Amino acid sequence: MNIQINTKTVERDARLVQSLRERADGEGSVQVHLDPTMEIDGAKVFAVYGKGGIGKSTTSSNLAVAFSKLGKRVLQIGCDPKHDSTFTLTKSLIPTVIDVLEKVGFHSEELRPEDYMVQGYNGVQCIEAGGPPAGTGCGGYVVGQTVKLLKEHHLLDDTDVVIFDVLGDVVCGGFASPLQHAERAVIVAANDFDSIFAMNRIVAAIKAKSKNYEVRLGGVIANRSRETDQIDRYNAAIGLKRLAHIPDSDQVRLSRLKKSTLFEMGDSPEILAIQQEYLKLAETLWAGTPGLLVEPMKDRQIFDFLGFE
Repeated sequence: MNIQINTKTVERDARLVQSLRERADGEGSVQVHLDPTMEIDGAKVFAVYGKGGIGKSTTSSNLAVAFSKLGKRVLQIGCDPKHDSTFTLTKSLIPTVIDVLEKVGFHSEELRPEDYMVQGYNGVQCIEAGGPPAGTGCGGYVVGQTVKLLKEHHLLDDTDVVIFDVLGDVVCGGFASPLQHAERAVIVAANDFDSIFAMNRIVAAIKAKSKNYEVRLGGVIANRSRETDQIDRYNAAIGLKRLAHIPDSDQVRLSRLKKSTLFEMGDSPEILAIQQEYLKLAETLWAGTPGLLVEPMKDRQIFDFLGFE
């Protein structure tokens, strides 16, 4: 049998393999890589991660408002296909980038900023990237298209702070893609086994990504927790730092039901204390936090480490 080899294809594939080896984000990584022309310049960019259901969207939205209260121009980008990151800011489920692109046959030049960006409470600009149907496509593509639209419409020129609110504790190439744009990644965690166990895996993903990108760990936001002893113990063991402590308050639950941020929930001492914690967090992040050098644990190591005797 006569087998013909296309030398151009072989050379192309060899270059691709070499490129992946040179820019791998960790052992066995096949990550989505950043187009250098799609970097976000000028604005401070934060990516918010954490276990599913831990309160990332609540944290992101209230942090966005806190930045706006400091006079900053803020953009929040929801990166979950559920597209529910920004509803406490906008009081609605806004159209997703993937939805509006689909309506115009993915001809992005036909879109206007108001087709996919909505102004929310206190001037915070809101975008829901959305995502492909479950089990199909790549979330990284959607995030990339969102940043591309922002660049094409020069919307980042008038932005001081960008907050990526990222899906659950998924750390695949797609949903790790906001790390390629972010200056700092922060993790939301409760003072319990499950969220700290998930946080440890997120820490490992961020550390891997930081080998080739500028993102660094900024720290942990303790959320929905009366105490922080387990978080603090874990932080001390791996070199992480707690940035804020949002207590377990029923006012947070009520704010979601009222489709409101905590800055719209009145002026009781309990509410004012939480607002102040978010304002202090925004001031800390704006001033700049050191990139933390951490050493995440192996799964079995953290399994043995957490909890009581």
